[in-house]
Amino acid sequence: MASQPTFAQLVSLACHDLRTPLATASGFAHTLQRLEALEPPADRYVEMIGVASEQMTHLLDFLGAAARIEADRYEPLTREAETRSLVEAAIQPLGDAATVTGDGAPVRVDPRWAQTALGALGECIRRHGALTQVTYAVDGPEVSIGPVLEGVGAIVVGDDLRDFGSAVSMKVLAAMGAEIQLAHDRLVVRLPQ
Repeated sequence: MASQPTFAQLVSLACHDLRTPLATASGFAHTLQRLEALEPPADRYVEMIGVASEQMTHLLDFLGAAARIEADRYEPLTREAETRSLVEAAIQPLGDAATVTGDGAPVRVDPRWAQTALGALGECIRRHGALTQVTYAVDGPEVSIGPVLEGVGAIVVGDDLRDFGSAVSMKVLAAMGAEIQLAHDRLVVRLPQ
């Protein structure tokens, strides 16, 4: 008799299986958005379905990564990247809610997950701190994000589990070999070189 699957394996399998119906919903939403026959408020509803589908895809990616880490099956696809470029890509979805300063250096990370994690950490700091904007400061292999307001530090590092994206980001960055710490009002992430 085969051994019973672990919870992490079941979560990973569920993430995989949920992608097909999610891709169908997302695909139809994008197709409907291109139709000119949609009248208000239907056009807005279809747009909301598309945005929600993208958010669900993002959450499934995080859940799948967390399951792989818990099952000790996460293997980052590391390659050389530059910290300033990683941060610029990470903050793109945040729009005007994030800025970046400083100069980067070569680091060895999984660029896709480093960008995703750095973006999620900034969004956590912004949202839970009720901030309109966060700043990323790049100093060689270090990226600091802030300001981290009182009470938000425990959330962003995953000690107070109120932000799924941030909690998984901490695990993903640690699995890549990053060093992470709170320093005054900043979260400092030192990426491996």
